[in-house]
Amino acid sequence: MLFAQEITKSFHGNTVLHGVDFELAPGEIHALIGENGAGKSTLVNIISGNLRYDTGKVLLDGDEHAFGHPLEAMRAGIAVVHQELSLVPNATVAENMFLRREITNRFGLNDWPAMTRAAQEIFDRMGVDIDPNALAGSLSTGMQQLVEVAKAVSLDAKYIFMDEPTSSLSEKEIQELFQVVRDLRDKGLGIVFISHKLSELFEISDRITVLRDGRFIGTRPVAETDTSEIIAMMVGRHLTDLYPPKASAPGEVMFRCSGLSAFGTVADVSFEVRRGEILGVAGLVGSGRTEAMLALINATPRTAGSFELEGAGVDISDPADAMKKGIVYVSEDRKGSGLFLTYSIEQNIAAASVMRKSGPMAMVNSGAMAEAANTYIGRMDIRPARPSVAVIDLSGGNQQKVLLSKALEAEPKLLIVDEPTRGVDVGAKSLIHQRLRDLAEAGAAVIMVSSEMPEVLGMSDRVLVFRSGRVSALLDNSKTELGQEEVMAAAIE
Repeated sequence: MLFAQEITKSFHGNTVLHGVDFELAPGEIHALIGENGAGKSTLVNIISGNLRYDTGKVLLDGDEHAFGHPLEAMRAGIAVVHQELSLVPNATVAENMFLRREITNRFGLNDWPAMTRAAQEIFDRMGVDIDPNALAGSLSTGMQQLVEVAKAVSLDAKYIFMDEPTSSLSEKEIQELFQVVRDLRDKGLGIVFISHKLSELFEISDRITVLRDGRFIGTRPVAETDTSEIIAMMVGRHLTDLYPPKASAPGEVMFRCSGLSAFGTVADVSFEVRRGEILGVAGLVGSGRTEAMLALINATPRTAGSFELEGAGVDISDPADAMKKGIVYVSEDRKGSGLFLTYSIEQNIAAASVMRKSGPMAMVNSGAMAEAANTYIGRMDIRPARPSVAVIDLSGGNQQKVLLSKALEAEPKLLIVDEPTRGVDVGAKSLIHQRLRDLAEAGAAVIMVSSEMPEVLGMSDRVLVFRSGRVSALLDNSKTELGQEEVMAAAIE
């Protein structure tokens, strides 16, 4: 049994964990959930040796431990599968699994055949079909995630923490991962599963522990609770409406796309979105939905396509040109292409507005920057509420709020937002949904790409479905309750 008891941790005088308790039994899948900033990552970092607690204790199979380094926790049987994949793409799967702990022969040289055999034995034990000699970069994201799990198993871990392991996986890959996780549980391992997707937690977990504002709120067996209780524990109130009301009366066409094509990914895509409307974009992974949005702003070269904005033809040469004309794209990759991570909240929020209004060499009005930052910190409930904090020091959910604030400050006529709530908690989701609807109600048009079917159905006035790089259906979701089955039927060949 793994126990964390009365764990307290502070950073620079700010207490982020207040006497938190957590327990993990062998042979169980235990979900750890809470809003962004609730303290989940800090607790995991303490248990796994990345951080030292201020007060409290960690007990592992009856013995107290104060791990000073992750290697000490690993040797004791604790492993972490991080959200960000850490594989070396040009190395083989076996090389990745035994990186920095290579198996050697009697001459002290790396024994690659032995490592390949050991990797294959672990895959056989897990019941997954992965070639140990394949290059890691050649695998799908789902298979790479399973290799990360295999690395943890190769450490002879008794307790494995999985941090948002499904955030970039397709539904098929998620189910494959779930089967592996269940098999590991049935072999006696204790698994901590961290996710913001409540449906996943109720499907995979045996128990759920909730943290809020750095405090332990409670633990519930999955069989004895429901989503309403867990949400109330997370946010301190019941969220009766996760999605705001649909558009009362969309206006005239704000943006029209005709014959959009991009080499190898998108073919003859045409659609329109109206003022005051949220147009949802759905489709399976690889359907071309994101590729179409990137081609629209010429972030990836398009081969054909014409556009109208507010009834007039418009040329879009690149993303910066699109922004200057009132078309703002919010990337699904907030860290890679959405935010300036080492810059402050204030600088990030101001960036798009400065580029749109004046260009990169413009003089910056520091007073206006501060005012905008404070406005969006309040509107988006960004924590901590200090404009000078570097974005890299924020939780993932608060980074997402800054990303959306940056786009809203640019005053878009058309906002294209890709996976707006990926990796954020239920409270932040509700707030982001409301701000997107607020923008539409103020007279803008919104295109929302999402992999989450409840989000698509809950937010969209109409749903544009992609399949094999083309639009397969346009479904009305404004007056009738559109079902997931109808959307999936249009998405599947």
